Amino acid sequence: MVINVEQGAVNPSVGTLLRLAEALGVGLPALVEPPERLELSVIRSGDGAVLWAGPAGGQGVLVAGREAPDVFELWDWTLAPGEGRTSEPHPPGARELIHVLEGAISLEAAGRSVLLGTGDAASFPGDAPHGYRNAGAQPARFTLAVLEPDARGARGQ
Repeated sequence: MVINVEQGAVNPSVGTLLRLAEALGVGLPALVEPPERLELSVIRSGDGAVLWAGPAGGQGVLVAGREAPDVFELWDWTLAPGEGRTSEPHPPGARELIHVLEGAISLEAAGRSVLLGTGDAASFPGDAPHGYRNAGAQPARFTLAVLEPDARGARGQ
């Protein structure tokens, strides 16, 4: 897979990128952002990395992130009606925050299912299976923050 990605023959899925990042002991931002790290990092509108594309036009864009030891990611998600995304568990101790900007999202996390409408927010463990689905008839948009505290230590690095 790595050879095919290097040659531009395939685009890796978010799951593949997450497994690769974990194997390398780095956060996902380290794989998709320029290597230079400054105290102030600005990502202009439209410059985020699209790391997930749904079959109906939805997308997950990593708009900002910081590398290990404390990996922190900020995502901008759009899901078309009926579209969803199931996430693999992140390393132990990971937490996520979601804030619905438009539409309605059905959140599956912590063994529960909850409907979040425009303006609603939730916090949940990211180290267990979880997922998001557009529960409405209109496109839904939400911001997602993912924190993997001491990601190198959690991965045994």
